[in-house]
Amino acid sequence: MKKCIILANGKPPRKKIISFFQMKGYENLICADGGANSALKMKLHPDLIIGDLDSISQTALNHFKSRTKIIQLKRQNDTDVEKCITYAISKGFDKALLTGVTGNRLDHTFCNLGIVLKFFPKIELSLIAENSFLKPFRGNAKLKTHPGETISIYGFDNKTKITSKGLKYPLSKTTLPFGERESTSNIATSNEVELKIKSGVIFVIRDVNLMMKYDLF
Repeated sequence: MKKCIILANGKPPRKKIISFFQMKGYENLICADGGANSALKMKLHPDLIIGDLDSISQTALNHFKSRTKIIQLKRQNDTDVEKCITYAISKGFDKALLTGVTGNRLDHTFCNLGIVLKFFPKIELSLIAENSFLKPFRGNAKLKTHPGETISIYGFDNKTKITSKGLKYPLSKTTLPFGERESTSNIATSNEVELKIKSGVIFVIRDVNLMMKYDLF
């Protein structure tokens, strides 16, 4: 299974998070344009830099141009993050971890959350922002958990029904339409949480630090 990390130009994760996922098989690092600036600061070596190159610093460009493959795509009908994901799909990657995709621009954050849904049928995407790990699910899912772990669940419409096992506040064919209802700060009661999701996709958000500590990936 081919896995990659995509580092965008928002607030970057801590280097230890990147290192952890690299040890988990996410060996390829793809930078979305200005994400290369963060890679340089963290002394990381991207395998590829993709984008219209309007955000990468001249310092980063000079540093990486002789040691990293750089693809300039000037088209404006998709974002640099989307360009990276499209490339990953074309090269047969099965999983991609999005990092640096949130920050002080709420519109960029909102856009990148939408991208997770947009590409969901084509590649398994997850996302790290600050201390949070977000992953979409559909169908039946089993999560390795730690008792007492906080788990938040979000749906998007009135059609998607969620049933859970192993949560303090159980869901039984429950709908969680965005803007009306959510299951924020639910709590795992065992080492496994089961979710049955009918007719749609949900987001599950967890604490990435706790997941790393107990190796819950």
